[in-house]
Amino acid sequence: MKKAIVAKKLGMTQVFTEKGVLVPVTVLDVTPNVVAQVKTMENDGYEAVQVAFGEIKEKHLTKPQSGHFKKAGVEARKYLREFRFENASDYAVGNEIKADIFTPGDRVDVCGVSKGKGFQGAIKRHGFHRGPMTHGSKYHRHAGGMSAGTSPGKVRKGRKLPGHMGNVKVTVANLEVVRADADKNVLLIKGPVPGPKGTVVIVKESVKS
Repeated sequence: MKKAIVAKKLGMTQVFTEKGVLVPVTVLDVTPNVVAQVKTMENDGYEAVQVAFGEIKEKHLTKPQSGHFKKAGVEARKYLREFRFENASDYAVGNEIKADIFTPGDRVDVCGVSKGKGFQGAIKRHGFHRGPMTHGSKYHRHAGGMSAGTSPGKVRKGRKLPGHMGNVKVTVANLEVVRADADKNVLLIKGPVPGPKGTVVIVKESVKS
């Protein structure tokens, strides 16, 4: 991985390309990420860049967090994320990573936490078909048969059942960067990305590109 950035989802809108094609985009706030630590093979056993993102008041930090930022000599931030850049040695503490790390046309993977939907039935959670609604049927939205009868006579592991839906880490792969504006700290990504408005996501170069 050579480039990545932490961003906040602002919502969705649509823009026109130079050819007049309407494109749905997700707007991401990419306020410059500040390098808080550079990990090296000698000290940490691997090479990585730790970046800080998001505003927070000093009083809301724990003492270890506050000490970490003071040691680095950077302003305190709300989130800390780590990227294993191939060129980690090129970064120094205090450097900023801005939206222009990406250019229009780049392919990226976006990682975030999906919207939580609580406890849901098998129809909504797994896309099951419902049963007949007429002729005295009492089977409508249930999950249906559970096991294979007398042998093995039990419900096998992995059976799709009602349960908790959403609120899990999701990666949407191979999305296209439509626009990167370093002056306004905005990144426009084609299509939807995981999570509700305000969620923090990680945008990194696609493994499929």
